[in-house]
Amino acid sequence: MALQGSSSTTTHSKRPKYSQFTQQELPACKPILTPAVVITAFIFVGVVFVPIGIASLLASEQVVEIGIQYDKECIPNNYRNEELSYIQSTTTNKTCTQTVPVSKFMKSPVYVYYQLDNFYQNHRRYFKSKSDAQLRSKAGELDTEACDPEGVTANDDPIVPCGLIAWSLFNDTYEFSIKNKVLEVSKQNIAWKSDQRHKFGSNVYPQNFQSGSLIGGAKLNSSIPLSEQEDLIVWMRIAALPTFRKLYGTIDRDLQHGEEITVVIENNYNTYSFGGGKRLVLSTTTWIGGKNDFMGIAYLTIGALCLFLALASIIVYLIKPRPFGDPSFLCAERSLNGHLIQN
Repeated sequence: MALQGSSSTTTHSKRPKYSQFTQQELPACKPILTPAVVITAFIFVGVVFVPIGIASLLASEQVVEIGIQYDKECIPNNYRNEELSYIQSTTTNKTCTQTVPVSKFMKSPVYVYYQLDNFYQNHRRYFKSKSDAQLRSKAGELDTEACDPEGVTANDDPIVPCGLIAWSLFNDTYEFSIKNKVLEVSKQNIAWKSDQRHKFGSNVYPQNFQSGSLIGGAKLNSSIPLSEQEDLIVWMRIAALPTFRKLYGTIDRDLQHGEEITVVIENNYNTYSFGGGKRLVLSTTTWIGGKNDFMGIAYLTIGALCLFLALASIIVYLIKPRPFGDPSFLCAERSLNGHLIQN
């Protein structure tokens, strides 16, 4: 009986069922990178990238940009060694007048930027110190958990908008004139429309903002909803690098070569406690945006490198060619019983 039982036992294989999918044998494009294909690809990339790089550099060169670094210039002589005391004092005069010559014709609109140096907006604690729910809707007014230490007042009333980003809102101001004629600076349309519609609520109004003993930056008009406070919206779009520019406004007037712009600056913002710098920049734009040579240089570098590699490949192929392998050796056929048979 034992012999009969053992003879009737069926051997079970753990080999998976064969399929083209599991064995990665589905029909596919398998290009063979011959020298002709590689050289053609290099030439194509080079021919495309080099003109784009040249066009980008030319567009960047057409941007006219003028500006002044005023964080040191706007410190009175008697406070040169006491910058922090000067900026923190409530009695010192913060008004400063500077002159900016127009070096080239600047076609309107002329964009006015403020630039901060050594300011790390991307610091994790700073970046997370805000409440998106509170900014979007009045229903999230009490959502201040992530905003500490600027979440609530001493009486536990919510601060709107809460957090360190809003609290440190830039508060330097600029007034422009040419030959005693005022240059109007428009504050309209300086923020992204998507931010105004989706990130800042039209029913959310500032409450208890900058009401503590330590004031971080600018104050907000409590009668204007956050969706219309464009200076705040621009500021709260976090910069990735420690040196950054943010749009202050636009001048809708052409600036002629040789004109001198008189700028009255209210030097209120404290960058002296962390060794930061402040700069005022006026700039035009082109199809590529503001002045930025990086993209053009990058395209030119990649394009030139590809053309060099194409030329080097041609020379190597002509001097020391290599025979092609037989592609038939890469093929394999499967027999009926599942075994591979090499060609």
